[in-house]
Amino acid sequence: MEYEFFNCEDNLFTPGNVKPGKTGPLSLPKNERPRERFLHYGPEAMSDEDLLSIILVSGIKGSNVTVLAKKLLKKLDVENGIPTIQELSRLSGMGLSKACQMAAVLEFGRRRWAMGHKIRSPEDTYSAIRHYADRRQERFICLSLNGAHELIASRIVTIGLVNRTIVHPREVFADPIHDRASAIIVAHNHPSGNIKPSEEDNEITGRLKSAAELLGINFLDHLVFTESCFFSYRREGLL
Repeated sequence: MEYEFFNCEDNLFTPGNVKPGKTGPLSLPKNERPRERFLHYGPEAMSDEDLLSIILVSGIKGSNVTVLAKKLLKKLDVENGIPTIQELSRLSGMGLSKACQMAAVLEFGRRRWAMGHKIRSPEDTYSAIRHYADRRQERFICLSLNGAHELIASRIVTIGLVNRTIVHPREVFADPIHDRASAIIVAHNHPSGNIKPSEEDNEITGRLKSAAELLGINFLDHLVFTESCFFSYRREGLL
């Protein structure tokens, strides 16, 4: 893998928050609503929650589209695969029609783009997991790759506290072994905005590298990332 220098951007667009006491897109000024910002800034600038709000279009009384998007995003974050229509329809405010629509969108996206994306550099990895950067809790993510470093799957292994996450090698490697992966890349977000790895980060990196060697799986990199930049263990010569 080749690695090129990456500069952090301090002026990256961050979607505005809903004002206290207001939970629906219509409560925001028109130019701050998800659809309007989508048109102005493009899809790359949108949070996962905003994208789901646009797809869902509307909610129901007591569970408007913003609330529904939050619930759906929380469910998707803890699922290894695409939830079934029945599981989606159990979300308050979803309904069978919206559940079918969402399941179809997720499956179409999986078929078209999730598989086969080649990871050539830390930037490619960052692009694949950057949408998790706005989460308020740490997500520890594992990417399974084939021998050509093409993405097989990207999964959240565990969700931690605000400023730390606990992960065990057996949890990290369970799915890559099932995938018959030749290599993995792991990553986790730092909600604090500081990309400097902690001592705990260094310790788990060493444990995962040792476990990968025993399993015959290439441990390519560990990224610590925020919404605007990342730290690559491989690039810094720590792997």
